[in-house]
Amino acid sequence: MALVAMMSVSCKDQAAATEETAVEAVDTAAVEAVDSAAAAVDTAAAAVDTAAAAVKEEVKK
Repeated sequence: MALVAMMSVSCKDQAAATEETAVEAVDTAAVEAVDSAAAAVDTAAAAVDTAAAAVKEEVKK
């Protein structure tokens, strides 16, 4: 009976550790997705700035 109880506790500990690992993986993925989106916004902003500079040059001509 004690062996069954130990195995049950061990399984619960493993499940908790697995859940914690899964939560950390989701958190990491979310942070990476936000970082990627921020980089895309920065790239788009740079493209807009470049286009605005080109328009400004054309208007000067």
